[in-house]
Amino acid sequence: MIGVSRMTLRQALATLESLGTVVRTTGRAGGTFVAEPRIECDLTGLAGFTEQLRRAHLRAGARMVSAATVAAPAKAAEALAIHRGAPVHAVVRVRTAQRKPVVLERSYFPVDLFPDLLEQRLTGSLYGLLSRRYQQKPHMATENLEPVIARDEEAKLLGIDEGSPLMLIERTAFTAAGQAIEYARDLFRPDRVRVSLQTGLGSARHVADLGIARST
Repeated sequence: MIGVSRMTLRQALATLESLGTVVRTTGRAGGTFVAEPRIECDLTGLAGFTEQLRRAHLRAGARMVSAATVAAPAKAAEALAIHRGAPVHAVVRVRTAQRKPVVLERSYFPVDLFPDLLEQRLTGSLYGLLSRRYQQKPHMATENLEPVIARDEEAKLLGIDEGSPLMLIERTAFTAAGQAIEYARDLFRPDRVRVSLQTGLGSARHVADLGIARST
């Protein structure tokens, strides 16, 4: 019909699949389908998920999984520079784009800085809430990226199969004064989100300066 051989067509489809443009499935209901474009998530400017989706002209949503005051786990305590077991607010949410789950967020906030955080509306931008109500605006963050495998509960929340690949972003957010205000472990679906980062000598020096300030 289109004047090319079957082999040429298969090669073209394989190329499109490798680029993530199409998805091919097998079975009676299988076929080749146009893939949903991945959301561009730029970590450079510390824009929250809501802002990232606004820039992409997509509607962001949040579904609460849990929100409670708990004893700080070891990693959260270290990141927030508080004693292990000190009270922190743990907020777990599934973030959605166009009502489809794309990120599982697990954030910890010091109770001393945000005493009534759990009484607030937590389905919008948390960074906006920290800035408006508590005058604690996130200014920069240190972030670590690591590929991981979805466990059973995580897979169910994100609507994927157990064992599917995920991108873990471990983040500590600071104010301009160097106060740690959030420790988070976010799990991104790499089939729906592409993470990018711009680097420079100035950014690295700023991170180093904050580390020195916290240790003095």
